[in-house]
Amino acid sequence: MPDIAVFGRYRPGTSPLHRMDPRAKLLLSLAFTAVAFVAQTFWGLAVSAVFVLGFFALADIPLGAAFRSVGPLLFIVAITALLNVFFVQGGTVFVEWWIFRISEAGLVSAAFLGCRLLLLLLGMSLLTLTTATLDITDAFEYLLAPFARIGLPAHELAMIMGIALRFLPQFMLELQTIYRAQISRGATFTANPFKGGLSLISSLMVPLFTSAFRHAETLSLAMDARCYHGGPGRTRLHVLAYTRRDAWGAVAIAAMLALIMATNLIPH
Repeated sequence: MPDIAVFGRYRPGTSPLHRMDPRAKLLLSLAFTAVAFVAQTFWGLAVSAVFVLGFFALADIPLGAAFRSVGPLLFIVAITALLNVFFVQGGTVFVEWWIFRISEAGLVSAAFLGCRLLLLLLGMSLLTLTTATLDITDAFEYLLAPFARIGLPAHELAMIMGIALRFLPQFMLELQTIYRAQISRGATFTANPFKGGLSLISSLMVPLFTSAFRHAETLSLAMDARCYHGGPGRTRLHVLAYTRRDAWGAVAIAAMLALIMATNLIPH
């Protein structure tokens, strides 16, 4: 098995994106998601792709590493595209068999939504690739803090999100370690997970979930031992402070929105 792609793994660096305030990056990531949904044509997606490629170049992150980071989630893109192929009808019919029909409109819709989802995954992956998990947690807690006045547990939600972001890479690395350990003991895995029966699946899943629960229990005991309570007064990895770089990020998103809205006016 090759190295497992891990979504959410932080890549240290000193690029302008790495040095941006985490709160600004979180807000800009949400703004990018909204702007990407404004695109109604392939020209709009092309504009989004140019901006995404520019952001990765600015962050000094190779495009191959970006695709590897979203590799575990590409099945979402594939399933969405496949559903559109069969459920969206219109135009020339290319294949028709029983209740299944593949038409021109279905293929166009599948390509459009597949590209949009891929760009969204790549754009959102920039947040985790250029921001440490603790910084994302602090930013999330800070942005939710005003809602604490109406009873929203901002700190608890931020802590849950931070643990989830940190646990996913750990979970995938643990799976890779268990796989290699089983191979060293003579286990054989095929491309079809069901061909070898439940014993092959259980040889991975049982140790994986046992290890996951052990890590969760260790984390809980460690937090209790340190009398962790969070909230005001706790120490933070970095002091959050907006800079001029954050303003340039907002300008870039606004320019992207303007260009995409212009492409929507192009006859198609």
